[in-house]
Amino acid sequence: MKLKILLCLLFAMPVAYADELADANALFDKKDYAQALKLYTKLANGGNVEAQQHLGEMYWYGEAGAVDDAQAQAWFLKAAAKGNKASAAALEVMKKRVARKNDIEFWMRKYDGADLKDGPYRCPAPRLPALSKDNASIKLTADKVDDWQECYNAFVSNLNASMPLTKKIPADVAALMKQEETDAARVYLAKVEENLVEEAKVRRRLVLADVAAWRSATEAWVTEHNAIIKGGPTKERQEEIDARKRNYAPPK
Repeated sequence: MKLKILLCLLFAMPVAYADELADANALFDKKDYAQALKLYTKLANGGNVEAQQHLGEMYWYGEAGAVDDAQAQAWFLKAAAKGNKASAAALEVMKKRVARKNDIEFWMRKYDGADLKDGPYRCPAPRLPALSKDNASIKLTADKVDDWQECYNAFVSNLNASMPLTKKIPADVAALMKQEETDAARVYLAKVEENLVEEAKVRRRLVLADVAAWRSATEAWVTEHNAIIKGGPTKERQEEIDARKRNYAPPK
């Protein structure tokens, strides 16, 4: 009779074990991470491989209360040693993350969009004269402005095509990033986008202001020059000329 009771207990243990794992999974699905952690820990310490895997994941992703890579690695190692493929894959990802740490950091905090305003998209502001007094100078200056505008339009098109900048994160790096890192990169890169757009607007305003000043001065000079050719200087211009003559007339 005692033997039968012992056998019944032995056969009942795996069922209870499985029920506890199901309970832990249910708690996790309900996001009751504190209770799930307790039950996974109990099962993992008892040697349950799946619980060891889930416990490693909770430490890995911070669902255990805080990110703890050392704890995650320890549990993944235990599970992987018993043939758990998910834990073995997680260990491989952890290894790659160490090797690509600087790349992950770059997209979270250091990328500045320099590649989007370099090379064919550099578009330095054209150097314009204060005014142009002949057709050759006018054409040369207008061509400079047209070249800049063409470059600027290409820059804007490329910038728009590159947004959101999260698209620029290499796929192999993105695959190694945790959710909080992906979120941090998204926020950071959105700010980089904002800065690039504002910088482009400022550059455009400055160039257009220079063009407007050049055009205004050139048109004024051309108007006055044409008036002189047709019928002498304007009244105001003649008064200015007479005043200069008086100022610089030799003493009698």
